Amino acid sequence: MDKKCVVVTGMGVISPIGTGLKNFQEALFAGKSGIRRITRFDPSSFRSQIAGEVDGLRVENFLSPKDIKRMDRFTQLGMVAAQEAIIEAGIDTDREDPKRIGVLVGSGVGGLETIEREKITLLEKGPQRVSPFLVPMLITDIASAYIAIKYGFMGPNFSISTACATGNHAIGEAFKIIQRGEADVMVTGGTEAAITPLGLAGFCSMRALSTRNNEPQKASRPFDRERDGFVIGEGAGIIILEELKRAKKRGARILAEIIGFGMSCDAYHITQPVEDGKGIRFAMERVLEDAKLSPDEVNYINAHGTSTPLNDKIETRAIKELFGKRAYDIPVSSTKSMTGHLLGATGGVETIACILAIQNQVVPPTINYEFPDPECDLDYVPNESRQMRVNVALSNAMGFGGHNATLLLRNFNKL
Repeated sequence: MDKKCVVVTGMGVISPIGTGLKNFQEALFAGKSGIRRITRFDPSSFRSQIAGEVDGLRVENFLSPKDIKRMDRFTQLGMVAAQEAIIEAGIDTDREDPKRIGVLVGSGVGGLETIEREKITLLEKGPQRVSPFLVPMLITDIASAYIAIKYGFMGPNFSISTACATGNHAIGEAFKIIQRGEADVMVTGGTEAAITPLGLAGFCSMRALSTRNNEPQKASRPFDRERDGFVIGEGAGIIILEELKRAKKRGARILAEIIGFGMSCDAYHITQPVEDGKGIRFAMERVLEDAKLSPDEVNYINAHGTSTPLNDKIETRAIKELFGKRAYDIPVSSTKSMTGHLLGATGGVETIACILAIQNQVVPPTINYEFPDPECDLDYVPNESRQMRVNVALSNAMGFGGHNATLLLRNFNKL
C-alpha cells in the first residue's frame, strides 16, 4: 500500500527572537539574537546568567485567567503557538470530524516552574497548601491534553519526551500516524519553559552552559572555535500536519511536505554524543531511506548545532561521513545561534525555520561565527542569511540519553 502524503498547512511559533510567525521570520532572516541577561529571577549567583527568554508575550490575550492559573508556563506557550497554527491552517473546528484530528505535542522537561513553586509551598506552609493542580500542571503530556480539550479533538493524543530531540520525535510520529491512516490531521511540535533557578542550576552544575555573561548576544556561537556551551532558551513551535488529499479538498494552503522521519540511539552516554557521530549519521541515513531520496537531493541542513565543544564537531563529522565530499557544498546552519537552545521545543521551532527557508528560498544564518574551527569546516552560512534554492531541507535533533531524530521536508510547490 502506498504511503499517504503528509503536508504542513499551519504553523505557530513563540521564540526568544519573536512571537508569531511574522516577527519570528523577520528576526530569523535578519540574524537577530534573542539572548540577554536573565530577567525572570536574579541570576547573579549562577555561573551562566544569560538565556533566550520569550519577550513581549501577554498570555492573558490568549488564555482565560482560570486557565493561566492552572497551566505551567510550558503549557501556556504551547497553547498560544497551537492557536496561531490552527488559525493559519484554517481549521474550522465546527465542521470537522473531531475523531480524525489528533494532538502530539512534546516537552523535554515539563512543568519545572510549578515543581519549584510548590516545593517551596510544601516546605513553608505544609502539605495541605500544595496546589491540587500540581500533578496536572507538571506532567509533560498536559499541553497535548489542553489543546485537545480546547478544540474538541478526539483523535490520537499523547506526548513524547526525549530531551532535546522531543520536537522532532513528536512531529515524526505525528507524520507516521497520518501515513498509517489513524488520523487526517495532527497538531504537533514541542514546547518548553525551563528557565528557572533549578533548571539553570542543573545545567550550570553540568558545565553545559556558556559563561559569556558580558556578551550575551555573542554567547551562542555554534561551530565557532570560541564556543563554550549552549544558552538555555524557552518557546514553542507547533505545526499542523494534514493528509494531502484532504488538504487539497478543503482548499488549504500547503506550506511544505514532510517526506521522511529517521531516528536512532547512540547507546553510548547519558549526555555526550558518541565520538564518531554514528548515532546521528544513522538517523540521517534512515530519514533518507524513509523518503526514498539520495544524499545529493538535500539542499540545506538545519543542524542541531548547540554551541557546545562536543556536539558541533561530532555533528559535523557525521554530516561529512554521510554526504562525503558533497558535505562541503551543502549549507548548514544553526538557528540556536539566535534563539538559544529551546530544549524540547527546539524541533518544533527549527522545523518551522526549515519551512520558512523553503517558502522564501532563503537560508537562515549561523550568527556569531567569527573564528573557524579546524574540526568544524563546513559551510555554516556565517552571520548573514543567504538567498538560494531550497527544495529539500533536513533538520537534526539530538537529546540527552543518546536520542537522535531527523526530519526531511520538501518544497511542495516545486513538485
